[in-house]
Order: sequence, then structure tokens, then C-alpha cells
Amino acid sequence: MAITVTDPRPIDRAEEILTPKALAFVEELHNRFAGTRNELLAARAVKRQRVAETGKLDFLPETQDVRDGDWKVAPAPAALQDRRVEMTGPASPAKMAINALNSGAKVWLADLEDASTPTWANVIDAILNLRDAAQGTLSYTSEEGKEYRLRTDAPLAVVVARPRGWHMQEKHLLVNGEPAVGALVDFGLHFFHIAKQLVLNGQGPYYYLPKMESHLEARLWNNVFVFAQDFLGLNQGTIRATVLIETIPAAFEMDEILYELRDHASGLNAGRWDYLFSIIKYFRDAGEEFVLPDRASVAMTAPFMRAYTELLVKTCHRRGAFAMGGMAAVIPNRRHPEVTEAAFEKVRADKTREANDGFDGSWVAHPDLVPTCREVFDSVLGDKPNQVDKQRPEVSVTAEQLLDVQSAGGQVTEAGLRLNLYVAVAYTAVWLSGNGAVAIHNLMEDAATAEISRSQVWQQIRNKSILADTGNTVTRELVERILGEETERLRTEFGDEAFRRYYQPASELIADICLSDDYTDFLTTPAYELVG
Repeated sequence: MAITVTDPRPIDRAEEILTPKALAFVEELHNRFAGTRNELLAARAVKRQRVAETGKLDFLPETQDVRDGDWKVAPAPAALQDRRVEMTGPASPAKMAINALNSGAKVWLADLEDASTPTWANVIDAILNLRDAAQGTLSYTSEEGKEYRLRTDAPLAVVVARPRGWHMQEKHLLVNGEPAVGALVDFGLHFFHIAKQLVLNGQGPYYYLPKMESHLEARLWNNVFVFAQDFLGLNQGTIRATVLIETIPAAFEMDEILYELRDHASGLNAGRWDYLFSIIKYFRDAGEEFVLPDRASVAMTAPFMRAYTELLVKTCHRRGAFAMGGMAAVIPNRRHPEVTEAAFEKVRADKTREANDGFDGSWVAHPDLVPTCREVFDSVLGDKPNQVDKQRPEVSVTAEQLLDVQSAGGQVTEAGLRLNLYVAVAYTAVWLSGNGAVAIHNLMEDAATAEISRSQVWQQIRNKSILADTGNTVTRELVERILGEETERLRTEFGDEAFRRYYQPASELIADICLSDDYTDFLTTPAYELVG
């Protein structure tokens, strides 16, 4: 066997997951598909450079027949017909997994990606928890003796697992001396150990696919699915995948992505922060026209965001797929209930917009938000499990509308710059400690928040943005000063020991990538080198 585990540290129950047969399956996936993955990652850079040189991104002329064609994705299985409320969160630790499964949501997005730091222990524990959940044995007892068990008085959430994006490596597994592809490790271990049990449960291996930039990347996933199902002797179409449209090039290929996955597709999802992060990344050379205002002021009602979400709903429903709304990241503030009440009303308004636009369901980050989201969608859906029949023929979206960043309005301010630097460091520090889901200012944040935050800072330096509230120009020197002040603030909030171990390295990393002349494609790539 040419696959090697590089981390010698003992991990509880790891031998149950890292079996010879499971590792052989991951090795086979890598040998068959890693080469194509590498080519597609290289193609991303080529296309991005072409867009930088021309300043243009448009719908693909070579796939016009797919967009014009009369085709639909395979009908959704019974377990995925009703997705009106989806909980999101990491699959490790077990306590969070149990709370998500028990939340009353229809679906749990079990996140091995943006809400999870991919330490080797976390990767193994997540697969163990998902396997135990499928077998009905998942439990947890806290140090204080509190027991957590899967509920038996109501249905558990249906699990849809999110593996890492194509760009991530898994340094703890080497195949022929090279790091394995993180996405194939996550998918391979999950599918090998859990797929058959899920089928026996009347469900199936269901996945959320993140960070894709083209239909060719979706084709690669489809090829992985076909091979994996044959390998385990499962019927083709047993796997179902929902794709996150969270990159700007993918927004121009929604039809094509569904087409490539049509026997395995169940929908598309609108991921807000990653989408904005991708716009900055893609058009970082395009000047002031693509400078976003303070991220907190970019509402989903901005015309360019409306174009994106309405196109998503229309595309999905035309093809018989589900359109899934974005994240409500609010978490309750027990000490200040008035803050929670105001935030929940904003969530209600956001979910009402989505439901009325035709979305079939939406995401929440905390169990307390499940009733609010469910109530909103209940009022629109009634007894129907979804609203795929809402076709939205009146929607017509152009490339210019998708790229009209200036329609966001708003301003760049020092307050927004400070918040971005504070959040980027605060999130990265906790990520480095092994926790990818972080509560910051009453919001449950994942890596997407840090990505948009640090990307805005880089973009503002690049474009010498003028801060509306102070009149100052964003320069390297200004960012260095404010970053130092915000880092010191974090030291006083969390103490010297946590500062030394996590916040100082996080601040140094954020400084490196924000102040560099070259843009770093993913924050998590250099951050991954700092974790075990």
C-alpha cells in the first residue's frame, strides 16, 4: 500500500476509521482523481488571470446548449424532499453533533470544511461521530457528568456532510509521498464507513460540495461518485449532492454544474460571505469599481446580490432541484435578551425574503433559530415539502447585473476596517486552537467570515481606499497600526497565555497576508501549516 499515515500521535478509536480497506479506498480515489483535480486547480489560476487581463466574466458560449436544453436533475429521494430548515455546524465534537441532530431541523449540514479546523484528530473524530450517529449510538458525557443522547421522541435531522474544497490537502495522509487531497479523504472515509448504513436507514450518503469554480469541477465530483458507488455495490444515484454557489465564476455556471451532477444533484445553495470573498479574489486587479463597502453593510437586498439569488432560484426550479438559502449566524445573548430579540427579527425578515423569493429552505447556525426559520417557511409552504413548482419565469439576469458591485452602496470606514482586522485575528486564533466554529459578537462564524474580512483589508490597501469616517487613506502603515491596536485588545480580552499560543501567531499570519503584494487565495492554506 502506497498510502501512509504521517501523524504518530494516538487518537482515540482511530483504528476504527483508518482500517486497511478504508485507506486502500482513499488511495484508489487519490490515484484515479487527484491528477484531474490538480489540472482543474491550475485551470482556475489561468481563468482568473484571463479575467484580470480582460476585466470580463460572462456566461460560457460553449455551453449555451446546456442552458437552453430541456432537462432536469433526478427526483429527490424522500429523505431530502423537505429541507425547510437546515442546521449547520461541525461534526466534532460529539456534543455539537448531537445538538444539531436533535435540533428539530430537517437537515444537518455536518461540516468538515469551513466550520472545522482540519487537525487530524478532528478529521477522525468527525467521521466517528457521523458513523455512530448513523448507527444510533452517538453519545457524550461532559466532565461535569451531563449526558447527551440522540432524541427518540422526534425525527433526527437528515445528515448532509460537507467535505473540504478541492484546494485543501491532507498532510496527515501521504499517497505515493504526496499529501492526499482533503476532499477525497473526507468523502472517502465517510462514504466507505457510513454509506451502506445510511441506505439501510432509508436515507443515503448526501453531500454539500463547497468552493467549486466550474462545471468541470462538478464533473470530477460526479466521476468520483460513479466510481465510489460501483466500488461499494450501491445503485447509481444513491449519492445526492447540493452545491454551494459561493464563487463568482460558479454563479455563471449554475445550469452547467447541475447538468454535470444531474443523476446525483439535489440543489444549489447561496453562500454569502464566500461569494463576496470570491468577488474580491477574482477582481482584485479591477480597481475601485470592485471595492466592496464595509461587509456588514452589504445586504442580500443589494441589486447584485438579488441578481445572484434570484438566478439561483430560477435555475434550480427550472431543473427540478432545490434552492437553499443562506446562513443566519445569530446566536442568543443570554445576558442581553433585547439584543437577541432584535437580531431574531432581522433573521425573520431575511428568511421571509428567501421564502417569498422561492427558496425551499434555509440555514441557521444555532438550534434556537430553528423555530423561527421553520415558522417562516411553514407560512409559505403550508403542507407542501418544497416550492420547486415556483418557477420564476420573470427573472432574467445579465452578467452586468451579477457584477454590479457598486449597487451595494455603502462606504468604507475605519470602524469597518477595525472590525475586519479584529474578526480576522479572533477567528484565526480560535481556528489555530482546533475549533473552526467561533462565536464572535453574538454571531457563529466560520472560515468564510475571516476570508471576506482579510480580503477586504488587502483590497482596500491595494486601491488606497478613503475611509469615509476619518478621511484617512488605507495604507500598509495604517493597517499595521490598527492591527496592532486590535491585537492588543484581544490580548486584554483573552489573557497572555492564549495570546502567546494563538492570538499572536494569528495576528502575524493576518499581517503577512493582508500586507503582502501578492494575494493569498485561501487563508486556511497557510493557517493549516500551523496546526497539528
